[in-house]
Amino acid sequence: MKTPQNRLVRLVSNPFAVAVIAAAAVSASLLALTSCGEKAFAAAEKTKIVFIAGKKSHPSGQHEFNAGAILLARALNDQSGLPVEVKVVHNGWPEDESVFEGAKALVIYSDGNASHPANGNEAKIEAMLAKGVGIMCMHYAVEVPKGEQGERFKKWIGGHYESGYSTNPHWTAEVAIREGHPISRGVPGFSANDEWYYNLRFADPKMAEDIVTGVPTRERINRYIHWTPDGEKGLGKRQTMMWAVERPDGGRGVGFTGGHWHRNWAVDDFRRLVLNAILWTAKVEVPEDGVASQPVTEAHLNENLDPKEKMEHVALPSKTDLTQPAAEPVEFRWPGKK
Repeated sequence: MKTPQNRLVRLVSNPFAVAVIAAAAVSASLLALTSCGEKAFAAAEKTKIVFIAGKKSHPSGQHEFNAGAILLARALNDQSGLPVEVKVVHNGWPEDESVFEGAKALVIYSDGNASHPANGNEAKIEAMLAKGVGIMCMHYAVEVPKGEQGERFKKWIGGHYESGYSTNPHWTAEVAIREGHPISRGVPGFSANDEWYYNLRFADPKMAEDIVTGVPTRERINRYIHWTPDGEKGLGKRQTMMWAVERPDGGRGVGFTGGHWHRNWAVDDFRRLVLNAILWTAKVEVPEDGVASQPVTEAHLNENLDPKEKMEHVALPSKTDLTQPAAEPVEFRWPGKK
């Protein structure tokens, strides 16, 4: 009777069988090492990006910094298939600053001026930028006071929103994209209603490249917030809403004035544009067709909203957003105007 023990004795006594078993064992070991090595290599090669989402601000569905940052981080981490790792810091500057270790880019999506996360942390940011770390500021985070802080932002991202000079109406822009720049990949242009700031204060001479432009008109403006003489002079003229700069220290900077309405993250080209810009800021090669991400649904838009006194359901963007009636013109007004 052939027992399992006898079979084993006969097998190991056969030189050919021993060779086959040994070869199989070596192959399995190499495969396991290769697999582990590839995983370790992939993990080590991920580019780290830190997103600072600001504290709650504005009515529900507007300035949803935390929810917007989560949507964008999810798109990059889980959907893009790219070697990036996005860490989101919620509600302003982090208490644990170790999150910045190894970061290749810093993205700030927050309120600006007195509420800007950079306030009091300028030296820390400049130390990062001196090492070639990129920085991107979105929406209100491009606004800082002129003077010392404004000069910093001209160096960091090439320009900023300056109260009394720049302007911030809500208007529908037929967005034109700069061809040939990596940020423009896969983005043919689109229409979106947003609080598109324009007439920015750029460094002189201007270092930044215009990436996104549009032409504001009275007919396209559906709400005036802060209205300035220079804003009025800019009507009918092509204006910059996103720009990019290669800094002398080797890092990159981007400013983006959109991002007021949370609903716009469901506009595929709007979202792809910003995802491309984040990658470019971190010196990650932007795919030929732009960053791939899954559609943002109405359910996604209503996740992680900041708790506000009056919560509003955020609907998907619609044609109605783009065809709002023109607002009545207003007198010049801005904070601190005399």
